[in-house]
Amino acid sequence: MDTAMPTATHIRDRITKLRHAMQQHQLDAYLVPSSDPHISEYLPERWQGRQWLSGFTGSVATLIVTQSFAGLWVDSRYWVQAEAELVGTGIGLMKIQSAAASNHVDWLAANVPASGCVGVDGAVLGLAAARTLEQALTAKGARLNSQIDLLDSIWPGRPSLPATPIYEHLPPYATVSRTERLATIRQAMQEKGAQWHFISTLDDIGWLLNLRGADVSYNPVFVAHALIGPDDVSLFVAAGKVSAELASTLARDGVLVKPYDEAPSALAALPAGTTILIDPRRVTLGLLQAVPSTTTVIEAVNPSTFAKSRKSAAEAAHVRQAMELDGAALCEFFSWLEQALGNERITEVTIDEQITAARARRPGFVCPSFGTIAGFNANGAMPHYRATEASHAVIEGSGLLLIDSGGQYLNGTTDITRVVAIGEPSAEQKRDFTLVLKGTLALSQVQFPRGLKSPMLDAIARAPIWAAGINYGHGTGHGVGYFMNVHEGPQVISCYGMPEPHTAMEPGMITSIEPGIYRPGKWGARIENLVLNVDGDQGEFGEYLRFETLTLCPIDTRCLDLSILRDDELAWLNDYHAEVRRRLSPLVSGDALSWLQRSTEPVIR
Repeated sequence: MDTAMPTATHIRDRITKLRHAMQQHQLDAYLVPSSDPHISEYLPERWQGRQWLSGFTGSVATLIVTQSFAGLWVDSRYWVQAEAELVGTGIGLMKIQSAAASNHVDWLAANVPASGCVGVDGAVLGLAAARTLEQALTAKGARLNSQIDLLDSIWPGRPSLPATPIYEHLPPYATVSRTERLATIRQAMQEKGAQWHFISTLDDIGWLLNLRGADVSYNPVFVAHALIGPDDVSLFVAAGKVSAELASTLARDGVLVKPYDEAPSALAALPAGTTILIDPRRVTLGLLQAVPSTTTVIEAVNPSTFAKSRKSAAEAAHVRQAMELDGAALCEFFSWLEQALGNERITEVTIDEQITAARARRPGFVCPSFGTIAGFNANGAMPHYRATEASHAVIEGSGLLLIDSGGQYLNGTTDITRVVAIGEPSAEQKRDFTLVLKGTLALSQVQFPRGLKSPMLDAIARAPIWAAGINYGHGTGHGVGYFMNVHEGPQVISCYGMPEPHTAMEPGMITSIEPGIYRPGKWGARIENLVLNVDGDQGEFGEYLRFETLTLCPIDTRCLDLSILRDDELAWLNDYHAEVRRRLSPLVSGDALSWLQRSTEPVIR
């Protein structure tokens, strides 16, 4: 995809071309989701149509275009960014509270005329979303045409499928063989009465087959579909991505490599009278439409989604090692930052470069786990801010520098947010930072019943922040993969999530805890650690779980307002810093070790 930022004129021209194409197909509205045929969060360039059409670079949004209107539905994490990027494009900013909201569906139902038609590319529209949309339109007397990909006709030089090679995730980091994992999934299929199982989500496929790739930024996955049968697995990938040697290895394990575009025909060829398991939230409308009516569809969450979320003891041990490597890299980075401030020009872009370089010096590092968020003062108030060469702040003066970053290592995935004092933070900044810390500590120390629905934990982190009459617009925590996607389900700690059965907390899950406070135009504060679900008390009231904090990096005590920190909270912080010092000291030396020792000194009231 052309990486040059489009101008407002470019965007208006693209919207005009889309409207002409809509007229040719007699469409009253056209919907462009942030999605691909695999329901991915981070999209390969070929399916970044919403960004190409709107110019909005955030990861989540929905674009709707009619002949007289164009609007972009964006959640609160991106309001400031979207407002800036949409200037002059003619596209209106439609504010929603969370990415899970369906306000755009309500808008279509209210604004598309009766007997009208809404177009969308069914190949990238999730089945669950399609059903919600169809229901709303049918009630209005309108219809949905999901057979049209208008982008193909208006997007010159549209990128093709990614061509990077697929590789194996090998022992010792791959702790379970693919044959064992396939046996586990087939057992789950049998329990649900399914003879076949179709998977489109890339992290599920990579986990199941112990394969990794580089088709999607930051996530070590590859573009593919998989059809699991009673005796073998069809892996649908683009030509040239699997070497002859790897194909032979896969074949010995019953995995047959087939062309990517044959997935729909393979579904269409399923024997009459058979049953297939699909996850309606993790497959698109277009692919389900290929399943013949003679095949019974069983709808349930992909068994691999549950299985990969529950890290084994061996995987947890590897993740702890990855956290030590990551923490050591961060000691080197923060030591450099401390010495460089006031002595050289540092920008938010510099922060990104230096933190990635520090991680790259550690063994097993593959790539960042997401685009680094380095926001100084006002930029830190945008939860998903991204500095660029064209637009960034210089780190100078006083205030708060928020850094949210992470790494992909062969033995784990990291995600951490720390806020650094630049100069002397104000009393108000210290208060916000300490309230956020209180939220992090409240949830970090909780014990809860095994099987508790994860969204129900959200209020524990918010309570200290709510008590001050403050709130934040994003979830408190997300699941994290094992050298896999940095955002992973099924668990999610969020007041915007539904406490459904599949969100139950189980041992081995890794989740983030990341409350925040954001003052638009002023500053932002967020503290993020990853935690592991481990066994807690067991007795007459059942099994309990607690959190083991995995992340190892000092929290900047210069930002504390000790007057609002309780003694037990201060004790937790000092104990945490003692553990960070103990585990990281053997991995660093010189200036980095000195910085670690200073930064983990006990805080005395």
